[in-house]
Amino acid sequence: MKCLIIIPAYNEAENIERVVDDLCRDYPQYDYVVVNDGSKDDTAKLCRKRGYNLVDLKVNTGLAGAFQTGMKYAYYKGYDCAIQYDGDGQHNPTYIADMIKEMEENQLDIVIGSRFVTERKPFNARMVGNTLIEGCILLTTGRKIKDPTSGMRLFNRRMIKKLAGSMNYGPEPDTIAYLMNCGAKVKEIQVKMNERIAGESYFNLSKTIRYMTTICSSILLLQWFRKREL
Repeated sequence: MKCLIIIPAYNEAENIERVVDDLCRDYPQYDYVVVNDGSKDDTAKLCRKRGYNLVDLKVNTGLAGAFQTGMKYAYYKGYDCAIQYDGDGQHNPTYIADMIKEMEENQLDIVIGSRFVTERKPFNARMVGNTLIEGCILLTTGRKIKDPTSGMRLFNRRMIKKLAGSMNYGPEPDTIAYLMNCGAKVKEIQVKMNERIAGESYFNLSKTIRYMTTICSSILLLQWFRKREL
């Protein structure tokens, strides 16, 4: 399968060279595109200087906008699958081949790189939120997703077309729940995530609480107002 790695990047100047250079050196079999989401730092400047494959959004559109831009790129370039990949270096590319294999062998629409298929969740504030979202998905779909907040997700051609052409479908657990209710076949495989080396995470305590509230509300309520089709 012809696979595109989509790297949304917002203020990742401290990480982006390491992330892209590692992919180019060790995983040249995959294409990639960096979607600079209106960064205020030197992310775009560094990408242009290094000759990276770059889509440069001049204003910040948020993760959903950057993600959809990457999906449009994947769709118009004819990729068979596309993987959402963090620009901070937390995702491990060694698992991409396993995710693609799982997708091919089981004819899946989405494969999630999960931290908790075989490993137990730690007990902390973020994992309480993760478990709450897991419960909301189980309640509305009848399916358990053990790591719903994992950002390492592989989408097949059918999902690329859906996400590229539809508004308001960001790379979030509520979108996964909605797609599952539309009939998408989803599976998790065990992966290990890296720790962020540089830069700061977008999420602090208040933003984490706001995020959890928004996602749970969307899963429990808003998704029922969306037209169900793939």
